[in-house]
Amino acid sequence: MKKIISFSLMLMVGLVLSQLLPIFLGETYGELKHMVEVALGICLAFIMINVGREFEIDKANAKIYVKDYLVAMLAAALPWIFIAVYYIFAILPSDMWGEGDAWKESLLLSRFAAPTSAGILFSMLAAMKLQNSWIYQKAQTLAIFDDLDTIILMVPLQVAMIGEFNWQMLAMLTTIFALFFVGWRYMSRLDVPQNWYAVFTYAVLVYGATLLIYTVTKHFFGDKGAIHIEVLLPAFIFGMIIRYRHIGGKTEERITSIISIVFMLLVGMSMPLIDFKQSGAECDSASLISSIPMMSGGEIALHVLVVTLLSNLGKLAPMLFYRDHSLTERLALSVGMFARGEVGAGVIFIALGYNIGGPILLISVLTLVLNLILTVGFVYIVKYLALKQERVA
Repeated sequence: MKKIISFSLMLMVGLVLSQLLPIFLGETYGELKHMVEVALGICLAFIMINVGREFEIDKANAKIYVKDYLVAMLAAALPWIFIAVYYIFAILPSDMWGEGDAWKESLLLSRFAAPTSAGILFSMLAAMKLQNSWIYQKAQTLAIFDDLDTIILMVPLQVAMIGEFNWQMLAMLTTIFALFFVGWRYMSRLDVPQNWYAVFTYAVLVYGATLLIYTVTKHFFGDKGAIHIEVLLPAFIFGMIIRYRHIGGKTEERITSIISIVFMLLVGMSMPLIDFKQSGAECDSASLISSIPMMSGGEIALHVLVVTLLSNLGKLAPMLFYRDHSLTERLALSVGMFARGEVGAGVIFIALGYNIGGPILLISVLTLVLNLILTVGFVYIVKYLALKQERVA
């Protein structure tokens, strides 16, 4: 539970720093912001490599995962769709409803509300010696596929954000499909050291490779011609091809947790400066939805509550399936997917890279904060339901 509380606290501290540092540092803030972006990319690569390492399926019997994958995709897509529609029709002015850029940007930010990171749930169930329960095993499978869906669904969004089809888009798509092929073809083949400093080294190299591609193409073709492959996918694929070995010990767990907590701090620090008095006409961002006027604190709080409700409502999708199990088990499984963590914050990092700001970005980030706080309650609900099911069985 301390980890979840730390996530929430560090994200909030980062948000406060993102508003104070530009004022106190002035022109020198640009250098710090660049350092934060680099550190953020490396931390995200570290997290995604570990997610990829834990992605293990039986390729010889891949068909047995079809139903679970479809359920996970539905649980990932429903919150995305619910919140995107809400952002468009409840927040944006009606003259933007038909704007393609407004839909693209809203879909990108609403994607942030869908990912799950249920590691704390597994730790709790394991502590209760429920590793062999259906809830534990199914939640683990769906959580892995949910993270995979997050990455896959980001691909068409990134393509849409680029806009017109050109050779750069073709190069990016070719690279993305090549990465998926390599990940599937060589899954769990690479036998390399997997302690925290080895994984951190891999993270630096993976992030450095993506940054090098962007820097070189930007040098020759300018900002519009640069190829920007987000570190999210390459890091996950690299982790996927590593032959997983569990590295235990308090030091490993402590360092991994520290990196995740620092990542949440850096995500908060990456937020653009918010002017609550800003009107839409004063915004100089190229993003369309950033141009809408800033809202009052009460309006933002209301939208955060609604978005939180919609995101978790979509996560109830597993209750519609697995009818051979009790309603208690299906409810516990669904509530277990409410949990949020550092994986989801990676999507906001991508949104920031496209200079998307304004009240909708703030609502999305505060939704993550609220859901992180509520995760403690979600885990206890799953604990109660799981023990109740055990008593019945």
